[in-house]
Amino acid sequence: MAKSNDTARALLNILVVSSLIARFSPAHVLSQNCGCDANLCCSQYGGKIVNPGRVTHLTTPSSGVSVADMVTDNFFNSIIGQADSSCEGKSFYTRQAFLDAASGYTEFGAVGTADDSKREIAAFFAHVTHETGHFCYIEEIDGPSEDYCDEWNIQYPCNPNKGYYGRGPIQISWNSNYGPAGESIGFDGLNSPETTANDVVVSFKTAFRFWMNNAHSVITSGQGFGATIRAINGIECGGGNPDAVQARVQYYIDYCNHCGVSPGDNLTC
Repeated sequence: MAKSNDTARALLNILVVSSLIARFSPAHVLSQNCGCDANLCCSQYGGKIVNPGRVTHLTTPSSGVSVADMVTDNFFNSIIGQADSSCEGKSFYTRQAFLDAASGYTEFGAVGTADDSKREIAAFFAHVTHETGHFCYIEEIDGPSEDYCDEWNIQYPCNPNKGYYGRGPIQISWNSNYGPAGESIGFDGLNSPETTANDVVVSFKTAFRFWMNNAHSVITSGQGFGATIRAINGIECGGGNPDAVQARVQYYIDYCNHCGVSPGDNLTC
C-alpha cells in the first residue's frame, strides 16, 4: 500500500513539473507579447524594449506631458516660418535637432504637473524666439565686434584668438558659459566656441544646459515667467529694456495659449 502511494506521488510530481515547463516554454511566452511586435519585448509597464539584453523601460514623465508631442512640426515651423527666407538660421535649426538635444535633459518639461511642464516649454521657446528672431540668427548680429571675455575667470580663461559672443538658441556669450558647456556637452568650448554655431545639436545642447542651470528651477517652482527673464537677461529688468521684456512676455503668452495652459502670475521682472 505504501509503495502504491509513493508511485502516485511521483506521478503527480511529474505532471506538475511538466505543466510548469509547458507554461514557460518559448511558444507560450511568444503568445504573451503584450501587443508588441514579434521582434520586441514588453516591460511590465507596457513599454517596448528594442534590446532585451539591455532592459530600458520607456516611461513617460510624471507630468504626463511629452515634449515631442507638445513641440510638434507645426509648432516648430510656426516659429521658424516667421523668419525671413534669407536668415541663415532657416537652414540650421530643426525640430529634430531640438529633440535630439532634449533627450539628454530628461527633466526639461517633465517636472511638476502637466501645466508646469507646458509653461516651461512655452517659456523656453519664448526666450529662444526673442533671442534668435524666430530662429533667424545663429550668432549675435554684432557678434564679431563684441567680446564678452571675463578676464577674471581663471578657471575658464579666454583664448585670445577666439571671440566670445552670443551664439545658439539662447545666445550664450561669456567664456564662463562656453567653458562649462563644453565640459558637460563634450566639445572644446573655450578653444572652439564656434562649434555652437556649426553643430546644431551642440547648439541646442548649450541652450538646454544654460536653461536647466539657470531658468528651469524658477519656472517649475512657480516663480513665474518674469523670473526666467532675470535668469536669461537680467539687465532688461527694472526698466532696463521694457520693450524687450514685453516682447518676451507676449511670446510666452502666445505659446501658453498654443499649449492650452494659462500663463500664470508674475509675468514681468
